[in-house]
Amino acid sequence: MRLREIFNIRTVAALLVICTLTVTNSATYAQVQDSTISSTTAAIDTAVKAASTELTPSSAPLISTAVDTVARYKNMQPIAETKDYSESYKSATYYVLMFFLLCVFIAIIGKILKVYELSREMQGVKSSLNARRIQGVFLGIFLILGIYGVYWSYAVQGPMSMHESASEHGLDIDFMFNTTLILTTIVFILTHIALFGFSFKYRGSENRKAYFYPHNNALERIWTIIPAIVLTVLVLLGFFTWRGITNVSPEDQKKAINIEVTGEQFKWSLRYAGADNQVGNRNYKLTTPTNGLGIDFKDQKSWDDKLTSEIVIPVNKAVRVIINSKDVLHSFYLPDFRVQMNAVPGMPTSFQFTPRLTTAQMREKRNNPKYDYVLLCAKICGAGHYNMQAKVTVVSEAEYATWLAKQPLYYNDDVKKELQLAENTKTEEVNKIALNTNTIRN
Repeated sequence: MRLREIFNIRTVAALLVICTLTVTNSATYAQVQDSTISSTTAAIDTAVKAASTELTPSSAPLISTAVDTVARYKNMQPIAETKDYSESYKSATYYVLMFFLLCVFIAIIGKILKVYELSREMQGVKSSLNARRIQGVFLGIFLILGIYGVYWSYAVQGPMSMHESASEHGLDIDFMFNTTLILTTIVFILTHIALFGFSFKYRGSENRKAYFYPHNNALERIWTIIPAIVLTVLVLLGFFTWRGITNVSPEDQKKAINIEVTGEQFKWSLRYAGADNQVGNRNYKLTTPTNGLGIDFKDQKSWDDKLTSEIVIPVNKAVRVIINSKDVLHSFYLPDFRVQMNAVPGMPTSFQFTPRLTTAQMREKRNNPKYDYVLLCAKICGAGHYNMQAKVTVVSEAEYATWLAKQPLYYNDDVKKELQLAENTKTEEVNKIALNTNTIRN
C-alpha cells in the first residue's frame, strides 16, 4: 500500500494553509488590540494633563494634579500565582501514574510497529525486524544484570543488614539462615541461567523446528526427591533449634534470670525478679494508677520485685523473659539476639536465651562507640508503634549486680499506702454492712 493511497496530498496541503492563515490572523489581531489599548491610554493621559493645566494658576502648582495611571494601577494588576507541585512528586500516585503512562506509550509503539509490519507484508516486502531475536538479546542482557544484582546483594546489602549474633542460640539460627540462603541462591542462579540462556540460544527462527519433549521420569525423580531431602533437613534443624529455645528444662529455668516484660500502647514495662528470682503473680483486676501492672502484693514473691526503665543483663548468663500485654497484640523483638516472641493479652509467653557479647564488645566489632542493643515491637500496634523501644545493655556479672542493687522496689511506700487505704475502706464497708444487719435483726 503506497503512501499517497493512504493520505490525500492535496487535502493535507489545504489543511496546512488554513492553519498558517489562522495563526497569522491571530497574531495580527493581537497586535491591533495592543496598539488600540496603548493609544487609548495615551489619550486619557493627555486629557488629564490638559485639564490640570487649565484649572491651575500660571505659577508652579504646590500639589501636582497629574495622574500617572500606569504607576497608580501597576500594583493593582492581578499577580499570577505560582503553585508548588513538589509534594505531588513525592506521592506514590504520581509514580503509579507515570508507570501507567510508560506502559501505554510502550503499547502504542508496539501497535505502530505491528501496523508497519502488516503494511510491509501487504506490499510483499519481507520484514527485516525479527522480534524474537530482539527478545532473545534482551533476555541475555537481563540475565547478566540479574546475576550482577545477586552479587551486589551479597557484597553490599548483605553486610548492612546481617551482623554477628549476640546470643548463643543466634549462632544456630544464623547457620540455618546462611545454609538456606546459599542453597536457594545456587538453585536461583542455575535455574535462571537455564531459563534465560535457553531462551537466548533457541530464540524463534523459521529455519528451526521446536522439539516436543513431554515427559522424563528421571528428571521428575531428581527434582522431587532432592528438594524433599534438603527441605526435610532444614525443617528438622529449625525444629530442634526452636525446641531448645522454648522448651527449657525446669533446672535450666531456675538458673536463669527472670525478667517480666509487659507491652502496652506505647511502651514496655520491665520488672525484675528479686533475691528469690521469682516474679510475683499478676491480676488485671488489681490494676490501679499506682499499681499499673496489677501486681498481687498478697503474694510475697512480689515484695522484692524491681521496676526498671531499661534491660541490663549479664554476659554468659541465661535470661528468661516472661512476656505479657495489657491491651493489644505486641511483639517482643531483640534483633541482635535473634529473639522474637508475641506479647498476647491474657496469655503469658516466655523466651530464654544467653547473651555472648557485651555491649562494649559489640561496639568494637561494629567499630561504633555509640552502638546499643535495643528492644523493639515487631507488630504494628497503633500510631505510636515506633515509640515502643527500650535500651538493652549487656555487662559483666559484677556490673549487673551493682546496677540491680540500685534499682527501686516495685512494692514501694506509695503502693503500701494505697493498699492500706483500700484495706481500711474495705473494712469500713464490712463493718457498716454488719452494723446494718444487726440493727435490722433487733
